[in-house]
Amino acid sequence: MLYWLTAFSDGGDLFNLFRYITFRAGGAFVTALIFGFIFGKPLINLLRKKQKKGQPIREDGPESHILAKAGTPTMGGLLILSALVVSTLLWARLDNPYVWMVLLVTVSFGAIGFADDYAKVSKQTSKGVSGKLRLAIGVVIAAVAAGWAAWFHPDALTNQLAFPFLKDVLLNLGVLFIPFGIIVILGAANAVNLTDGLDGLAVMPVMIAAGTLGVIAYAVGRVDFTDYLDVHYVPGTGEILIFSAGLIGGGLGFLWYNAPPAAVFMGDTGSLALGGALGAIAVATKHEIVLAIVGGLFVIEALSVIIQVLYFKRTGKRVFLMAPIHHHFEQKGWAEPQIVIRFWIVSLILALIGLATLKVR
Repeated sequence: MLYWLTAFSDGGDLFNLFRYITFRAGGAFVTALIFGFIFGKPLINLLRKKQKKGQPIREDGPESHILAKAGTPTMGGLLILSALVVSTLLWARLDNPYVWMVLLVTVSFGAIGFADDYAKVSKQTSKGVSGKLRLAIGVVIAAVAAGWAAWFHPDALTNQLAFPFLKDVLLNLGVLFIPFGIIVILGAANAVNLTDGLDGLAVMPVMIAAGTLGVIAYAVGRVDFTDYLDVHYVPGTGEILIFSAGLIGGGLGFLWYNAPPAAVFMGDTGSLALGGALGAIAVATKHEIVLAIVGGLFVIEALSVIIQVLYFKRTGKRVFLMAPIHHHFEQKGWAEPQIVIRFWIVSLILALIGLATLKVR
């Protein structure tokens, strides 16, 4: 919205700053961060008042959680989403299709998560909205987003899959691009959802991944950068950096209250929305495979659940003491902050490897 102030610029005044994506990204970050600090405490108080008993704790989870986390309110993802949407609408160019595509996925998946959280809290059960219904709605949203991205991609990149480390190599997926985009967006949403099991565990890796993908989006949206880096040019994606900056600012504002011991959980409201956002950015920037590297921690968490379920059904035995894998380390005696910080370190390392794919070709 503030970008339109450039209409009053003669090229050498304050309004000219709004032409620069990096300046507006900084503004989005600060706006979202301040929003989180201002509205965080009132939102938590409101959630405590409305929810009373807080988020129901799963009985099949670690026993320590039943006592330590009982009564903690959920739906804290509303704080991140509100800060993110406000900052993006304020600082991004609203005529950019990729901004609206990513916002659509984020808000829509947040709505799915909100409905699920509301059902859990109101019924005081760990079972919310039907998994099949959530999946069906998610497929529709992801299909619209993938088709949206394909429509606005340059002709040379439409329905194409790019490979990291390989220069000028594209695989034409044709009609399979939409199903592929659905898998990427849904997979990212559910992987982040599975990771969100300890205080602060999911939000920091999400911010790290968002920052990395934001840098990639900015790079592939500038023809001078893509010529130097030998990556595919996707005009318009640079504006996604503003969305990513808003996500980081909102995430930090939330982490202030989510740091152990958490005053609020993000719930499915936050985890599904943020995971979907990462998937949408990857599809928009043609970096779907790189997302698997940058978000490798989420991939590991999701794989641990898949492996556990399949192996148990086949043999009646477990590979891990408990899945997702962060609970495995809890059962081995690792303290919660120890797990969280070590997982953050792993996430940062994977993000740097993913960022390196921009030049290692």
